Amino acid sequence: MRITRFLAPAAIFLTTACGNQLFPASIENAEVEVTLGSLTSTPLSVPSGYSIPDARAIRTEISSAFDFAYVVNSEGQHFLVPLDALGLGSSGFNPGLIRSEVSFEAIEEAPVNGYTTSDSVAVAVGDVLVARSRIVCSLGVPQYVKLEVLEINVDLNTIRLRTMPNVNCGFRALLPGIPTS
Repeated sequence: MRITRFLAPAAIFLTTACGNQLFPASIENAEVEVTLGSLTSTPLSVPSGYSIPDARAIRTEISSAFDFAYVVNSEGQHFLVPLDALGLGSSGFNPGLIRSEVSFEAIEEAPVNGYTTSDSVAVAVGDVLVARSRIVCSLGVPQYVKLEVLEINVDLNTIRLRTMPNVNCGFRALLPGIPTS
Protein backbone atom coordinates (compact mmCIF):
# COMPACT_ATOMS: atom_id res chain seq x y z
CA MET A 1 0.00 0.00 0.00
CA ARG A 2 2.80 2.38 0.87
CA ILE A 3 4.55 1.66 -2.47
CA THR A 4 1.33 2.37 -4.40
CA ARG A 5 0.91 5.72 -2.65
CA PHE A 6 4.48 6.62 -3.63
CA LEU A 7 4.31 5.37 -7.23
CA ALA A 8 1.16 7.27 -8.18
CA PRO A 9 2.61 10.73 -7.38
CA ALA A 10 5.91 9.72 -9.00
CA ALA A 11 4.12 8.70 -12.20
CA ILE A 12 2.21 11.99 -12.26
CA PHE A 13 5.48 13.90 -11.72
CA LEU A 14 7.26 12.10 -14.56
CA THR A 15 4.31 12.44 -16.92
CA THR A 16 4.00 16.12 -16.13
CA ALA A 17 7.74 16.77 -16.38
CA CYS A 18 8.14 14.92 -19.65
CA GLY A 19 5.12 16.74 -21.05
CA ASN A 20 6.88 20.03 -20.27
CA GLN A 21 4.14 21.06 -17.83
CA LEU A 22 6.36 21.22 -14.74
CA PHE A 23 9.44 22.97 -16.10
CA PRO A 24 8.65 25.72 -18.62
CA ALA A 25 11.42 26.68 -21.01
CA SER A 26 13.40 29.69 -19.80
CA ILE A 27 16.39 29.89 -22.15
CA GLU A 28 15.99 31.48 -25.57
CA ASN A 29 17.04 29.60 -28.68
CA ALA A 30 19.47 31.83 -30.56
CA GLU A 31 21.92 31.40 -33.43
CA VAL A 32 25.57 31.01 -32.53
CA GLU A 33 28.51 30.47 -34.89
CA VAL A 34 31.23 28.11 -33.71
CA THR A 35 34.53 27.00 -35.22
CA LEU A 36 36.00 23.55 -34.56
CA GLY A 37 39.45 22.29 -35.45
CA SER A 38 40.06 18.76 -36.64
CA LEU A 39 40.60 16.29 -33.82
CA THR A 40 43.35 14.67 -35.88
CA SER A 41 45.29 17.59 -37.34
CA THR A 42 45.07 20.79 -35.31
CA PRO A 43 46.88 21.76 -32.10
CA LEU A 44 45.35 20.55 -28.83
CA SER A 45 44.57 24.17 -27.94
CA VAL A 46 41.99 24.30 -30.77
CA PRO A 47 38.58 22.97 -29.66
CA SER A 48 37.49 19.94 -31.70
CA GLY A 49 34.33 18.92 -29.85
CA TYR A 50 30.91 20.50 -29.54
CA SER A 51 28.76 20.31 -26.41
CA ILE A 52 25.05 20.79 -27.06
CA PRO A 53 24.15 21.44 -23.38
CA ASP A 54 26.91 24.06 -23.14
CA ALA A 55 26.21 25.38 -26.68
CA ARG A 56 29.92 25.79 -27.35
CA ALA A 57 33.14 24.28 -28.63
CA ILE A 58 35.04 22.03 -26.20
CA ARG A 59 38.73 21.18 -26.00
CA THR A 60 38.64 17.40 -26.09
CA GLU A 61 41.92 16.90 -24.23
CA ILE A 62 40.48 18.77 -21.24
CA SER A 63 36.98 17.30 -21.13
CA SER A 64 34.95 14.44 -22.57
CA ALA A 65 31.75 16.45 -21.98
CA PHE A 66 30.98 16.90 -25.67
CA ASP A 67 28.53 15.29 -28.09
CA PHE A 68 30.43 15.18 -31.38
CA ALA A 69 33.82 16.14 -32.77
CA TYR A 70 35.13 17.34 -36.12
CA VAL A 71 37.63 15.10 -37.92
CA VAL A 72 39.52 15.38 -41.20
CA ASN A 73 40.75 11.94 -42.30
CA SER A 74 43.98 11.14 -44.17
CA GLU A 75 42.19 11.49 -47.53
CA GLY A 76 41.07 15.03 -46.64
CA GLN A 77 37.41 14.08 -46.07
CA HIS A 78 35.46 15.96 -43.40
CA PHE A 79 33.31 14.31 -40.74
CA LEU A 80 31.30 15.05 -37.64
CA VAL A 81 31.73 12.10 -35.30
CA PRO A 82 29.44 11.31 -32.33
CA LEU A 83 30.90 10.04 -29.05
CA ASP A 84 30.15 6.37 -29.62
CA ALA A 85 31.95 6.41 -32.99
CA LEU A 86 34.98 7.84 -31.14
CA GLY A 87 34.84 4.94 -28.67
CA LEU A 88 33.64 7.26 -25.87
CA GLY A 89 29.96 6.30 -25.84
CA SER A 90 28.15 4.66 -23.00
CA SER A 91 26.21 1.43 -22.92
CA GLY A 92 23.04 3.51 -22.66
CA PHE A 93 21.83 6.52 -24.59
CA ASN A 94 24.37 8.14 -26.94
CA PRO A 95 24.40 11.45 -28.79
CA GLY A 96 23.83 11.39 -32.52
CA LEU A 97 23.53 13.28 -35.79
CA ILE A 98 20.92 13.24 -38.52
CA ARG A 99 21.22 14.87 -41.93
CA SER A 100 18.38 17.21 -42.89
CA GLU A 101 16.75 17.35 -46.29
CA VAL A 102 15.43 20.87 -45.59
CA SER A 103 17.14 24.22 -44.99
CA PHE A 104 18.39 25.42 -41.61
CA GLU A 105 15.51 27.90 -41.41
CA ALA A 106 12.90 25.25 -42.25
CA ILE A 107 13.81 23.00 -39.30
CA GLU A 108 11.25 23.72 -36.61
CA GLU A 109 11.66 20.71 -34.33
CA ALA A 110 14.25 18.00 -33.75
CA PRO A 111 13.25 14.46 -34.73
CA VAL A 112 12.89 11.92 -31.93
CA ASN A 113 14.58 8.99 -33.75
CA GLY A 114 16.85 8.23 -36.71
CA TYR A 115 20.14 9.62 -35.38
CA THR A 116 23.49 8.16 -36.40
CA THR A 117 25.22 7.36 -33.11
CA SER A 118 27.99 4.86 -33.86
CA ASP A 119 29.38 6.08 -37.20
CA SER A 120 30.84 9.29 -38.58
CA VAL A 121 28.78 11.61 -40.78
CA ALA A 122 30.52 13.11 -43.82
CA VAL A 123 29.91 16.84 -44.20
CA ALA A 124 30.44 19.55 -46.80
CA VAL A 125 29.72 23.27 -46.99
CA GLY A 126 25.96 23.84 -47.08
CA ASP A 127 25.03 20.63 -45.25
CA VAL A 128 22.35 20.95 -42.57
CA LEU A 129 22.06 18.53 -39.66
CA VAL A 130 20.31 18.08 -36.34
CA ALA A 131 22.24 16.71 -33.37
CA ARG A 132 21.01 15.12 -30.16
CA SER A 133 23.03 15.39 -26.94
CA ARG A 134 24.07 12.91 -24.33
CA ILE A 135 21.73 12.78 -21.34
CA VAL A 136 22.45 15.68 -19.00
CA CYS A 137 18.93 16.69 -17.96
CA SER A 138 17.56 15.44 -14.67
CA LEU A 139 14.48 14.33 -16.63
CA GLY A 140 16.61 11.78 -18.52
CA VAL A 141 16.09 13.44 -21.91
CA PRO A 142 18.58 14.86 -24.43
CA GLN A 143 18.93 18.39 -25.76
CA TYR A 144 19.10 19.35 -29.43
CA VAL A 145 20.84 21.66 -31.90
CA LYS A 146 20.39 22.33 -35.59
CA LEU A 147 23.51 23.21 -37.50
CA GLU A 148 24.68 24.27 -40.93
CA VAL A 149 28.21 23.93 -42.31
CA LEU A 150 29.17 27.48 -43.33
CA GLU A 151 32.84 26.99 -44.15
CA ILE A 152 35.56 24.36 -44.24
CA ASN A 153 39.06 25.79 -44.15
CA VAL A 154 41.35 23.12 -45.66
CA ASP A 155 44.50 25.09 -44.82
CA LEU A 156 43.69 25.32 -41.10
CA ASN A 157 41.62 22.09 -40.90
CA THR A 158 38.71 23.93 -39.31
CA ILE A 159 34.96 23.94 -39.83
CA ARG A 160 32.65 26.87 -39.12
CA LEU A 161 29.11 25.99 -38.09
CA ARG A 162 25.95 28.03 -37.74
CA THR A 163 24.06 26.55 -34.80
CA MET A 164 20.80 27.00 -32.95
CA PRO A 165 20.88 25.00 -29.73
CA ASN A 166 17.87 24.34 -27.54
CA VAL A 167 19.24 23.75 -24.05
CA ASN A 168 15.83 23.57 -22.36
CA CYS A 169 15.32 20.05 -20.99
CA GLY A 170 12.48 18.17 -22.65
CA PHE A 171 12.01 20.63 -25.53
CA ARG A 172 12.71 19.85 -29.21
CA ALA A 173 11.73 23.16 -30.84
CA LEU A 174 14.55 24.67 -32.93
CA LEU A 175 13.16 28.10 -33.72
CA PRO A 176 14.39 31.44 -32.33
CA GLY A 177 13.00 32.52 -28.97
CA ILE A 178 11.70 30.70 -25.90
CA PRO A 179 10.53 27.24 -27.03
CA THR A 180 7.01 26.05 -26.30
CA SER A 181 7.44 22.45 -27.44
